[in-house]
Amino acid sequence: MSVYVAHRLFAAHDRALAADLADRLAAKVGPDRVFLPFCDTDEADLVAEVKGRRLFELDRERLGRLDAVVAILHGPSLDDGVCMEIGYAAALGVPVIVLTTDFQTYSLTEAGIRLEFPDPLLQAVATRIVRVAKLGPLTLPSAPGWSRFQGFQARNVAQTNTALDAAVDALLDLPDRAPLPVDSPAAIGTPVYIEASPYTAWGGDHLAEACADAGHTVVVSQRFTASDPIAGALADLTAVHSAARLLADVSGPETPPGTALLIGAALARGVRIAAFQPRPTLTHAHGREPNWRNLMIQYAVDTHLNNDEAILSWLAT
Repeated sequence: MSVYVAHRLFAAHDRALAADLADRLAAKVGPDRVFLPFCDTDEADLVAEVKGRRLFELDRERLGRLDAVVAILHGPSLDDGVCMEIGYAAALGVPVIVLTTDFQTYSLTEAGIRLEFPDPLLQAVATRIVRVAKLGPLTLPSAPGWSRFQGFQARNVAQTNTALDAAVDALLDLPDRAPLPVDSPAAIGTPVYIEASPYTAWGGDHLAEACADAGHTVVVSQRFTASDPIAGALADLTAVHSAARLLADVSGPETPPGTALLIGAALARGVRIAAFQPRPTLTHAHGREPNWRNLMIQYAVDTHLNNDEAILSWLAT
């Protein structure tokens, strides 16, 4: 079994948590069968002409030959690189176990069904969600002078350990499953799927109008308005798989999680992808070129568009 651990890379505590999970997995399936990004791509010391692209290529190559993904997702702001990797794996039929210790659940309306994540696509594609939402039990002081803060830390450590062990057990319980064949890209003339960003005031109407004015059939997302958001999410995923193009607004503090997932799925299925982002911000890391979005998003898309004229030019190619 070959396992990919998908996690947020950008802070030490996130990397440490993922390393703990990878070590527990390695004890069960063997260290050579667990891939931990940043660690196994040697990101801190990697030298390449275009470092971000090389990291993307290394991760994508590994995503293409997996038996399972275990993804760590916490809180309402989900890592866009992890969501892209989930979409890529799910589109190939690779089982995805999602691990969270978030104590919140989410709904699209006050009376709507409760979701594990803010975007129903994550719940729709996950093979299994391991959710450990409660702190560990109260423990007696381990030493004289033990503060309440140390006690609270111990309860969080216990919660984390429970979650990591449960994720390992979920992986070992997965049934054997052959990856799905990758479909050929859709023929020219089939729909353009439009994915708007919830972070912007302009919505997706102008993207749809630009595509319609250029003579393309347009499909827009329905999961946020469907009476059953999970069914709507699966319909969105099916629509992206059968589209000729995906035009995704990636604006926001991060690429919206469902948008990132659909970009990964489109990449795995050979769908042409354009990212619309009129006001990009750049991230910088030592030894790496500036990135206008998470590098897994930046290098997954065919092109970066910032105005309506650029949209029309991309549609004409």
